Amino acid sequence: MSMIVEKTSRFVQITESYEVKQHPQSNRLYHIEIKQGIVQQFLKLNKDVSTQALEYVPYMRHIVAGQLQQLLGTSFTSLVRNILNDRESGGFTIGVQGETKDKENYVLFSTALTHLIGTPNFDAMSGKYYARFTVKDTDNSDSYLRQAYRLFTMHTDGTFVEERTDWLLMMKMHEENARGGESRLLHLDDWAELDKFYKHPLGSYEFTYKAPASKNVQEDVTRAPFFNYNNKPCICFIDQFVYPNSIEQAKYLHDLSESLESDNNVIELKLPVGDLVMLNNLFWLHGRAAFEKDPNLDRELLRQRGSFTRY
Repeated sequence: MSMIVEKTSRFVQITESYEVKQHPQSNRLYHIEIKQGIVQQFLKLNKDVSTQALEYVPYMRHIVAGQLQQLLGTSFTSLVRNILNDRESGGFTIGVQGETKDKENYVLFSTALTHLIGTPNFDAMSGKYYARFTVKDTDNSDSYLRQAYRLFTMHTDGTFVEERTDWLLMMKMHEENARGGESRLLHLDDWAELDKFYKHPLGSYEFTYKAPASKNVQEDVTRAPFFNYNNKPCICFIDQFVYPNSIEQAKYLHDLSESLESDNNVIELKLPVGDLVMLNNLFWLHGRAAFEKDPNLDRELLRQRGSFTRY
């Protein structure tokens, strides 16, 4: 039986450059506040680094990461890596502290952060190392990603690609006339029915995943819902793109998804514009609550996902 942990406190600290707090909405997450003025210093150091330069010249992504590390210290790099790799936590929120509202600066900041952690995967949907996408009143896409008025079901990223997807970053870049639409998060160890589905014979069966046209991924991949890493169960699942071969398999996948959605430990995270959440994708699931109907709804998000640097 999975159990909720007591409030995490292992990484709580105050330094000259930042403060790490327990997240007010989650027993698992931390919130990191950068001291006032440091984000402005970072932006000033990189004022001549354009988004195009980050896209066209891969080493520039590491250069801006180095600038952020210079301001926050090497201890900050160790901190965020350790939080993400900590099974009891595996996630944190952080933001630009209201020191900029420029979306290009959001790309710069998030890029610096991810390159302290590892290497983002190529995002075939956008053709870049990151993706920006909007959610509006109307939508004609072929997945739940942009469909505002329905539940975006719990899942992990990277289910239909070959690359390892260890972590995920989601940043809120813009929002108008948005009510609802909170990020829904669930730590695998807080899922009440983990053992039931993990120990089921189909828990280790390799299902076929096929991406829709909008993802620009042609190859099918096979993945089991559960696997072990560091002697702990991890999960790889999304309901939209998995293809069962029998009624029994379909029922297992349906019941698994329904169990995740109805779990009492799902968090609905409130994320301000300019803030981001970063999660270990191996044992955190995420989704999105439905928005309330509004013809002027407009939200833009940024996504990066990739693998940890291993030395």
